[in-house]
Amino acid sequence: MNKQKCDILLALNNSPFINQRLLSETSGYSLGIVNRCLKELLEKGYLNEEMQPTELAKEELEKSRPERAVILAAGYGMRMIPINTETPKGLLQVNGETLIERVIRQLQEVGVRDITVVTGFMKEAYEFLIDQYEIQMVINMDYASKNNLHSMALIKEKLRNAYVVPCDIWCEENPFHRNELYPWYMVCDLVDDESNVRVNRKQELVRTELGGNRMVGIAYITGEAEQKLQDKLGNMDVCPEYQECFWEEALFDDDRMYVAARMVPSQKVYEINTYEELRELDASSKQLDSRVLRQISEILQVTDQKIESITVLKKGMTNRSFLFSCEGQRYIMRIPGEGTGELINRQQEYAVYQALADSHISDQVVYMNPENGYKMTRYLEQVHNCDANDQEEVRKCMVFLRKFHEKKLQVAHAFDLFEKLEFYEALWKGADSCFRDYRETKRKVYELKKYIDEQPKEWTLTHIDAVPDNFLIADSDEAEIHLIDWEYAGMQDPHVDIAMFAIYAMYDRAQVEALIDAYFPEGCSEAVRRKIYCYIAVCGLLWSNWCEYKRQLGVEFGEYSIRQYRYAKEYYRIFQEEQNGISG
Repeated sequence: MNKQKCDILLALNNSPFINQRLLSETSGYSLGIVNRCLKELLEKGYLNEEMQPTELAKEELEKSRPERAVILAAGYGMRMIPINTETPKGLLQVNGETLIERVIRQLQEVGVRDITVVTGFMKEAYEFLIDQYEIQMVINMDYASKNNLHSMALIKEKLRNAYVVPCDIWCEENPFHRNELYPWYMVCDLVDDESNVRVNRKQELVRTELGGNRMVGIAYITGEAEQKLQDKLGNMDVCPEYQECFWEEALFDDDRMYVAARMVPSQKVYEINTYEELRELDASSKQLDSRVLRQISEILQVTDQKIESITVLKKGMTNRSFLFSCEGQRYIMRIPGEGTGELINRQQEYAVYQALADSHISDQVVYMNPENGYKMTRYLEQVHNCDANDQEEVRKCMVFLRKFHEKKLQVAHAFDLFEKLEFYEALWKGADSCFRDYRETKRKVYELKKYIDEQPKEWTLTHIDAVPDNFLIADSDEAEIHLIDWEYAGMQDPHVDIAMFAIYAMYDRAQVEALIDAYFPEGCSEAVRRKIYCYIAVCGLLWSNWCEYKRQLGVEFGEYSIRQYRYAKEYYRIFQEEQNGISG
C-alpha cells in the first residue's frame, strides 16, 4: 500500500464509513483519490463491501502498531538561555504541565508505555520520571560534544514500531495514535529558513537549501525503515564528521528521506527553542520568572517585558552568555559556565575591571557581581573579532596590546603560570592524565622555569587570555580596538600575552615568529624570543590541564586540547635547539 491508501485505511479503522465526501474531508485527500483508494483497497482484500477493515487489514495494522517511544532530552537547549541555567528544556511548564510530562501522558493515552528518555544535561532533574511514569532512562555522557544523532545511536535497538519525540515540543492535540501503517517524519506547513527539507508533490521529504517546511522532530519508525535507520545510526555515530549532526541526517538517502512526510498545521504544534517562544505560548509559565532576568530588570530598572530579542551567543570556553535588547540598547549578560567557580577568582576579576575603569581598553561594564561572576556589558556594535590569519589585523592588535602593557596598570594579585598549572592538575582529584607521557612532558616543561626566572621582566597587569577572539576591531575605524574578557588577568610578564595569542590561534612556527615581530617592530632580542618559546610551552601545558578538568565536567574542546599539549612538547624542543645553538 502507498501512503494514500494507508491513510484511507487508517481513517476507516478509526471511524466508520459514512460516505466518500466525508472521508475526503477527514483524510485531506481529494474525492478522486478517495474513490480510487477505496476501489483498490476493496480489490486487495483490505476492505469488505461495507467499507470496513478486514482481517487482512487488521493483520497489517497489528504488524506496525506503536509499541514504544524514545524522548530525546540530552542537550543543553542553548537557545533557551537564561532559563536553561535553571531548568532543562524538557521540564519547562506550559499551562501548568511540563513539556516532557505532557508528551509522556499523550503517549500513554494511545497505549504506548514502553518509553525511554535519553538525558544528559541536568540529567538528575529527570530522575523522578522513572518512578512516576515507569519510564526507562539512558544517559548520553557525550551530550556536550555530540549532537542528538549520538543519543539516537545509544538507543537504536529500541526503534521497532517506535515514536521518536523531542522533549521541547508542545502539541495542542495528541500527535500519537493507536495505529500506524508506515514510517513518517513530521513537518508543519510553516516555511522555515533554517529547515533543510521540503515536502514535494509526491508528499516526499527532499533536501532544500532555500528553506523549507519547519521540522517538528516527531517521527514514527516501523517496517524496513527500522533496520535502515539502525544501520545508518551505527555507521554515522563512529564518524567524526557526523559528531555535530542531528539524528534526522540518518533518515536521508542522498537527497530525500526514506520515510514519508506527516504534515500538520503550524498552529497545532510548537517547538519551544527560546525564552520568547515560551513567553508567547504561555505568558504565565513559572519558568519565565528567571532569577537572571529578575536581576537584569533590577539593574536596568525595567519590567521583564522590556527585555527582548534574547539570543544565545556562541558557547564560550568558560562561560555561557546571551545578547538581549532593552529600550533600544543591546547588552550581553555573562553567566559562568560549568566548574568556573573553581577556575576563576571573581573578586580578583572585579579588581581588574576597577583598574581598567575609564581606560576605554575594554567594553563598558554595566554590572558585575564579584561573588558569582554574573556580568552585564554594553554590546559593542559594528565590531568584529580579530582574524588571526589577517596579518594587518594581527599587527594592529599587537600594537594595541603593547600600548596597554606600557600603561603599567597594577592590581594586588598575580597569575603564576606554574602555580596555576599545578592548581588545574589538582582539580582532576587524583585522576590520571589522558596523555600517557604527561609526567615526562611536565618534567621537561619545569626545566624551562630556571630560564624564565632568570630573564628580566616588566611586571604589569597582563590579560593572560589575550586571544584573537577577545580583540574587537571597529568596522568603521580599524584603529579603534577593545580587549574584552579579563577573567584570568593579573600581574605577570606581559610577554605571556604574546604566547597566549599564538597558542589559541594554533599558529605554526612561522606564524609565531611573525607575531613576535609584530609586537616588537623595533626587533626582538634572542633572549626574549626564547623566553616567549618557554611561555608557549608552559601555557600549552597549562591550558591542556585546564581542558582535562573541563573534560571531566563533560565539556570537550576537540582539537584545541591536543594542540595545547603539543605546544608544550614542541616548544620545549624548539627552546632547547635554540638555546644549544642548533638550527631549527
